[in-house]
Amino acid sequence: MKKNNFPLIEKLTHQDIMKSLYWTQCLLLAFTGIGIWLLFDSFSTYFQLFDWSDRRLVFGIIGGLTVVLIDVCFMKWLPHRYFDDGGINEKIFSKLSIVSTVRITALIAFSEEMLFRGVLQTQFGFTAASILFSLVHIRYLSNWFLTINIFILSFWIGFFYEWTGNLAVTVVMHFVIDCLLGIIIHYKEKRDRTKRDDT
Repeated sequence: MKKNNFPLIEKLTHQDIMKSLYWTQCLLLAFTGIGIWLLFDSFSTYFQLFDWSDRRLVFGIIGGLTVVLIDVCFMKWLPHRYFDDGGINEKIFSKLSIVSTVRITALIAFSEEMLFRGVLQTQFGFTAASILFSLVHIRYLSNWFLTINIFILSFWIGFFYEWTGNLAVTVVMHFVIDCLLGIIIHYKEKRDRTKRDDT
C-alpha cells in the first residue's frame, strides 16, 4: 500500500483518525452486545469466558511478545513499504503519550476480542472468526505483506482461544501486540522527526 494511492488518508488529521477509531470500537462493542443477546443464554454466561486467574495468561503474554519480536525483526530487515498501511498507524501513535497508547490499545484489545473470539469464534468457529477478523482490518488488504501478516496473526490469536477457551488470554495477547508495536511506532516516528529536523 503506497501513501500516494491514499490522498484522503494524508489529509486526515490525528484528531480525525482518533474519532474514527473510537467510533469503530464503539460499533464493535455494540455488535458484541447484540451478539451476546442473540446467541448466548445471558450476559453472565458470556462473561464466564473470561478467567483472569488462569495461569495460562502468561502464554498470552509470551504469544504477544513472539509476534512483536518477529515484527521488529521484519521491520529491521525489510523495506518500509512492506509495513505501509497508508500512514494510519503512524498518525495514530506518533502523537499519543505512552499512557494514551496503553488506554487506546486496551480498548482495541477488549472490543475486538470480545466480538471476534468471544462471540464469533465461540458460536461460528475458529476459521470463520479468523477470516472475519482479517477482513475487518481492511486497510491492510491492499498490501500483500500486511494481508499475509494479519491473516497469520488472526489465526495465531484464534489458536490460543481454541487452546485455552479463555478470552482473557487473547485480550492480553492482543493488548501486548498492539501496545508494544504502538510504542515502537511512536519512538520510531519521534526519532525520524529528529533526524529530519537535524538535516
